[in-house]
Amino acid sequence: MDRYRKIELALATRDRPTPADPLDAAIDRLRSLALCGLKRMYCREQGLFAFRARRDSNGALILEGSSPRYTAIALIGLASEQPEVSVEVLGEGEAARACRRLIDGVEQVSNLGDAALTLWAALAMKDEAASKALDRLVELRPVEGAHPTVEVAWCLAALMVDATLRQEQSDLARQIADRLIRSFVPRSGVFRHWPVDVRGSVLRGHVACFADLVYPIQALAHYHAATGDEAAIQAARRCAEQMCAMQGAEGQWWWHWDLRTGRVIEPYPVYAVHQDAMAPMALLAIQEVTGQTYRSAIERGVRWLLDPMELRGPTGEATCSLLDESLGVIWRKVARHEPGKFSRTAQALASRIHRGLRVPGLGWVFRPGRIDYECRPYHLGWLLLAWSNRKLLRDES
Repeated sequence: MDRYRKIELALATRDRPTPADPLDAAIDRLRSLALCGLKRMYCREQGLFAFRARRDSNGALILEGSSPRYTAIALIGLASEQPEVSVEVLGEGEAARACRRLIDGVEQVSNLGDAALTLWAALAMKDEAASKALDRLVELRPVEGAHPTVEVAWCLAALMVDATLRQEQSDLARQIADRLIRSFVPRSGVFRHWPVDVRGSVLRGHVACFADLVYPIQALAHYHAATGDEAAIQAARRCAEQMCAMQGAEGQWWWHWDLRTGRVIEPYPVYAVHQDAMAPMALLAIQEVTGQTYRSAIERGVRWLLDPMELRGPTGEATCSLLDESLGVIWRKVARHEPGKFSRTAQALASRIHRGLRVPGLGWVFRPGRIDYECRPYHLGWLLLAWSNRKLLRDES
């Protein structure tokens, strides 16, 4: 391990006693990697985070592109930390500078999700110009526009960040929450990929992805905490129950779901961000307002990330890892060895013909075990935000 990495890890774990709880120890390890990764992926010249860090053929980490969306999520995560953490990761004043850059460009944003995340980041960073992002969000019509469910959920989550804004925009928040609730399918326990009032794809209209479950759960839990809305928490809790019921035997959070049945259509790829960030973020949001514990599911998800069964050799030993301590990143996913997205497409088409139909033998022909050697800043931002709620896990252990 090079000297630079040793310094980064020392900063990330400074003043932290060695935890007795294995889950707490795992969280500390993941958090240190998140802080190291964000430090490496921030492009100071642009005031933005890179789109991704990728391992090249020589094993070195290279940065590609830049992403306002991923910058917003990284800032949301850093805002959940103590102020000195942002300084250590980005430098003095850089978090505020990056946030203002997002706000200054929000009027040109055409994507509702980017506007919502910019608002969320601005509120989390307590930027006085956050109203610019709110104005753009409203202009993009979150209540009736043709936007994916995930982006509608981000709008609601953003409106819940600040108590004053919640009061001022209570009607807008209620309409957005109602749209999310109407897009929930009670019989299956799954949210639609597109809201119920938007026409989806003919061939893939029955498919929801894991993100379509997580973000509405999180947003509606926060909305219930602020308003006491029972329909919101009922939908969020029912979806959380279905999500946990379908969790893989080794703790995997699967990818594509059938909104008609609540069953998994195609499990792979398994994304690292689902395991250590998005699932815990949603489940802890539910736990915070209901008291219902999801520790077992959360712990199994994290345990898979530490030792994915798909990456074990014939005798059960780990052959490689998604956690790269030498480069200070968490690799993106474990996928099948297959051309393109063949399995996902094939299973979506088969299940469209009949909800119980699947293409047989894909698990044998295209075995899982291929690592995607890239890391994106949004993963690390959500990871920090998710574990800002870790006290809930300590209280029940």
